[in-house]
Amino acid sequence: MKKLTPVLLALALLCACAPQGGRSSSGPAATPTPTPGKTFVFTRENFPRLDGSTATVPLGEAIASVLLGESRENVADLIHFSKTTGAYNALMAGEADLLVVAEAGEATYAQRDEQGLEWSQEPIATEALVFMVNADNPVDSLTVEEIQKIYTGEITNWSQVGGEDREIVPFQRNKGGGSQAIMEKEVMGDLEMMQPANTEYFIGTMEGLIEAVRSFDGSPAAIGYTVYYYAEDMNMADGLKLLKVDGVEPNDDTIRSGAYPFRTFYYAVMNAGEPEDGPTAILYRWLLSPEGQKLVDHEGYVAVLAPEE
Repeated sequence: MKKLTPVLLALALLCACAPQGGRSSSGPAATPTPTPGKTFVFTRENFPRLDGSTATVPLGEAIASVLLGESRENVADLIHFSKTTGAYNALMAGEADLLVVAEAGEATYAQRDEQGLEWSQEPIATEALVFMVNADNPVDSLTVEEIQKIYTGEITNWSQVGGEDREIVPFQRNKGGGSQAIMEKEVMGDLEMMQPANTEYFIGTMEGLIEAVRSFDGSPAAIGYTVYYYAEDMNMADGLKLLKVDGVEPNDDTIRSGAYPFRTFYYAVMNAGEPEDGPTAILYRWLLSPEGQKLVDHEGYVAVLAPEE
């Protein structure tokens, strides 16, 4: 995890940004235009209640640290992210002001609509779902179709995809997990995922799934998936290998450009009725600004705005 530099600490002197027009659920957000002569100082008393996904905890810590001018250790009491679905539930219940979060599943959007709520939602970082195997597995790349067939149960042996004569053990995330929502939407589409013969192949956390793939039965039989940030920047993939998909390696450039196929986003999300001059809306807009995007990039995420050379 990266430490905040003096340059980033200076970002605590924020501009209040002009209102954003419109909302989007995918694709890069427009850069907000600062309003000259206006500043806003965040304090513990006015700092928005943040919530979000497991993979965005470090970003939440960085945001609070920079804006409040405190160390990560000191702001830890402000960061209690309740995972993707839990974060959206907290926003709907009025228990959170601003989310830094993966995209919700269909059930969450349906619940929002049933309650008559409206959200402002813009992407602040580009993310991807990556597939991993034990480093000893000779397979380096799978096609989209092969991955789909593994998870529908049509492909069951590594020899069918150029590997050893060994049964494939496909681990899955639990329902409601952010990476599971990405898997179902971006990878499987209308295809129904198989039900594992062993319930232990359903894993409740990203860290648990990564460890299960790494250590399964002392063999390279397993495959699993997680988000790119969690595997790469948090060094969770030691002893594992990230697979290419259709020959494309997942990295910052291929994910930002869309060359890697399973791309998604992390979003800033707030209730649409937040006052434009209130701390929640100001922080929301700042995360979309060049200054906010620098922090996103500095923390190891793939910022929507490419960093300046």
